[in-house]
Amino acid sequence: MLKVEIDGKEVEVPHGSTVMDATNKLGIYVPHFCYHKKLSIAANCRMCLVEVEKAPKPLPACATPVTDGMKVKTASAVAKNAQESVMEFLLINHPLDCPICDQGGECQLQDLAVGYGGSASRFEEEKRVVLHKDIGPLVAAEEMSRCIQCTRCVRFGQEVAGVMELGMIGRGEHAEIVAFVGQSVNSELSGNMIDICPVGALTSKPFRYSARTWELARRKAVSPHDGLGSNLVVQVKQNKVMRVLPLENEAINECWLSDKDRFSYAGLNSDERLTRPMLKKNGLWEETDWQTALEFAIDGLKDFGVLASPHSTLEELHLAGKLGGAADFRLRHSDFSGDGKRAGIPWLGMPITELGKLDRVLVVGSFLRKDHPLIAQRLRQAAKRGTQIHVLHSVDDDWLMKIAGRKIVPPSEILNSISSFSEILKEGKNAAILLGNFAQQHPQAAAIHAAAQAIGVKVGFLGEAANSVGGYVAGLPSGGGFPEVQKRKSLLLLNIDAGLDCAPIEGKQFVVNLSSFKSGVGDVLLPIVPFTETAGTFVSTEGRVQSFHATVRPLGDARPAWKVLRVLGTMLGLPGFEVETAEQVRDACLAGRNVQALLSNKIDFQYKEERNSSSGIQRIADVPIYFADPLVRRSAPLQKTRDAQKPRAWMNGKLFAQLGLVAGARVRIVQGKGEAVLYAALDEKLPDNCVRVAAGHDSTAGLGAMFGALAVEEITAQQAA
Repeated sequence: MLKVEIDGKEVEVPHGSTVMDATNKLGIYVPHFCYHKKLSIAANCRMCLVEVEKAPKPLPACATPVTDGMKVKTASAVAKNAQESVMEFLLINHPLDCPICDQGGECQLQDLAVGYGGSASRFEEEKRVVLHKDIGPLVAAEEMSRCIQCTRCVRFGQEVAGVMELGMIGRGEHAEIVAFVGQSVNSELSGNMIDICPVGALTSKPFRYSARTWELARRKAVSPHDGLGSNLVVQVKQNKVMRVLPLENEAINECWLSDKDRFSYAGLNSDERLTRPMLKKNGLWEETDWQTALEFAIDGLKDFGVLASPHSTLEELHLAGKLGGAADFRLRHSDFSGDGKRAGIPWLGMPITELGKLDRVLVVGSFLRKDHPLIAQRLRQAAKRGTQIHVLHSVDDDWLMKIAGRKIVPPSEILNSISSFSEILKEGKNAAILLGNFAQQHPQAAAIHAAAQAIGVKVGFLGEAANSVGGYVAGLPSGGGFPEVQKRKSLLLLNIDAGLDCAPIEGKQFVVNLSSFKSGVGDVLLPIVPFTETAGTFVSTEGRVQSFHATVRPLGDARPAWKVLRVLGTMLGLPGFEVETAEQVRDACLAGRNVQALLSNKIDFQYKEERNSSSGIQRIADVPIYFADPLVRRSAPLQKTRDAQKPRAWMNGKLFAQLGLVAGARVRIVQGKGEAVLYAALDEKLPDNCVRVAAGHDSTAGLGAMFGALAVEEITAQQAA
């Protein structure tokens, strides 16, 4: 340890620390712009100049290594004069548009100009002008004249997101930040550039000019999307969610947020929001009152099952499971042979922070960057530190990290291929196998789990949704689960887009649909609220229980789903529905139970590797990041991104030649009784005899199951006519 004196206070810091690290440890603030604790040192803004004893001139605190016995003054006349001079230079070309700037009120430059700048500028020359840039539907770069070239956005892309989408061109006053060759910013983490920009150069395009920061109330929440459980700050004005920002939590999402978590709020007030109960009469939907709708629902619910979204709260899932004899939340799963053979609830197998300490990782069946953006970011940082990342999957997407080994096989060969990584993993001191969404949804999911366990290293599950663990805690599946639900005559749906979140509903006599959005599925629609309008609890993929309160009041006549389920249970005469608050439901669900004690990835399942003899064309189905749940599907900004493009039928050149196709040809995909018409596209990294067709989209909903054999035929001009 090195001893250093800062403003007369002595502190010990490790070798390799900078003066900025020492001041942070003491709680002494040094003004800065380019420095960020999660990014590399650039030292190009010079705002953090401090006086160091025996140094001939002020030195940047962010880039000056500490030496033993060093004495530093951060607020001396020398330091203050240097900081004031730097601020004067930074403001030479900065436009005087603070009154209309979206960053006003939370602008680092504005704050430091008051605290460390002069009262007037000596420069009278014309300010430079930098033209605006269109870099996509999420991040606005309309006022790049404000940019002070701190390069935080550039470094974030390179070091955290893993892709350098922005860079700096020019020199001196001609320097400016641009996207490469006019391209847009497409990273699934791009919104973090808005947060780290210290001025108003990069702002939120959906939020732009919609409110001032001091008008907004700030409320804590938890993300309802992937299994990470990212902590949020939901900003509200006049009972409307205006913006979502990250709430820093080093144990979960650090100071970052995925674009799905950040911009999905735009779907909360979609034109498709369901605000009044509706009944289907003579094939047409009619609005009605709650009493009529509830009585109609009760009359039709005979011999019914329940399908609930894993994005629902713990309270909703708990009450949904108590309604019917058969209930499940594993909507996209196709193998239930492991039920009753697991020792506990499948989970990540370790705290999220432990991911960075693994030395060898095998990720099986995961579209990692899109399914789990911030877990991918943690593994990316681990790979930089030397962790070996291995991939077993049916696609070879770019994860923007160093991959030590990969095996890309058809879906039918996933199980057979796990053992080939055995020796590599056993050579590590702290190795793990992580099973992704694709592996969990696989028709041989239980066998894949058992095969991973047989290698003898840690096994973890990457939770598909906010309550993929919480669903089990809530008591689901029950009464035989999904297979039994399919046999029931009537059905209750909770927070589901039928056909997109699960296979199309067929052969049911009566369907009650609890939804936040209008849907053509069902006989009665009961309007429930999204996560921002209800209290609830999510149990993350690491088993962390996180409760939250409503941030705004319910829209229209919509009601929290737990209240609707409580009334339905009471009307059905069932016990256990005598509750008044969401907290009472949560406490009843968790009473006498330690969630951590329930978690276990051990499975007692016998399997054997068998060479698949299938000679047909196999489907590879991903769920694109912005098709994953009802809320993101209705977020207009997210639906304008590259990741939300209409699905195509991807296949390699060998299959193209075999079928006599060319890229861009219209093809009919037939799977079972369903079909879809798509454009063919070339991906040479796909395995032979495989077609990648996304799920979760209207254009492919008719195909049904996410795995199985496909038939592909070209649609000729005559057929199209």
